Amino acid sequence: MRRDRWWVQPVLIVTALTLFGIYTIVRVIVNKHYAITTDGTHMQSPFFSPDLPGIFSFKTSLPWAFLVLWSPLGLRTTCYYYRKSYYRSFFLAPPSCAVAGVARRKYTGETRFPLVLNNLHRIFFYFAAIVVGFLWYDAIRGFFYHGTFGIGVGNAIMVLNVLALSAFTFGCNSWRHIIGGKLNCFSCSDTARARHGAWQKVSILNGRHMEWAWISMFTVWGTDVYIWLASSGVFTDPHHIF
Repeated sequence: MRRDRWWVQPVLIVTALTLFGIYTIVRVIVNKHYAITTDGTHMQSPFFSPDLPGIFSFKTSLPWAFLVLWSPLGLRTTCYYYRKSYYRSFFLAPPSCAVAGVARRKYTGETRFPLVLNNLHRIFFYFAAIVVGFLWYDAIRGFFYHGTFGIGVGNAIMVLNVLALSAFTFGCNSWRHIIGGKLNCFSCSDTARARHGAWQKVSILNGRHMEWAWISMFTVWGTDVYIWLASSGVFTDPHHIF
């Protein structure tokens, strides 16, 4: 009965997530030009952070980024918002409000493989939070050119990206549960009241979880594109060393 263009949103979601997935796989397989090192700085692509070869001092031509990408991608795949997005857009279950989905003989929800893996969401959160910590380290490290403070376009892009990723990651329901979960009373002790206050603040991010999910996906995508182009010599990252 709906006569509006309800199909636009599912089409856009399928297009965006498919392109992001293809780009990520291709980028990691290419496995080069993932850091800007102009004038002694080191700006690491978020797709290749943490820098495992640099941390553990080994060299490899294999796409080692797959060893770190599984946690942030796992967090997104199992995220409550993204589940709703790809259930509606890819699986048409249902594609929109008041629009019939694909007829199915049996509905099993998230009780069978592979969707039962969505229950690992909290585990992915723990590891993704560690990756966010490394991204903050990368963003701060990028401001130092041969040990001297400097700032450039790449620095601004990296900071913007890690802020968006932090807002998405720590707006997650798993983080809210860690902060204020397993409490039967929010006012029974000073600790409970403090946790309740922190839970309310975290809930502000959670209220915009959908927006941060999309914003952070495009910032991490854009940051990698910028670093790839600058490190491969397409252009020079504009910067000033103080």
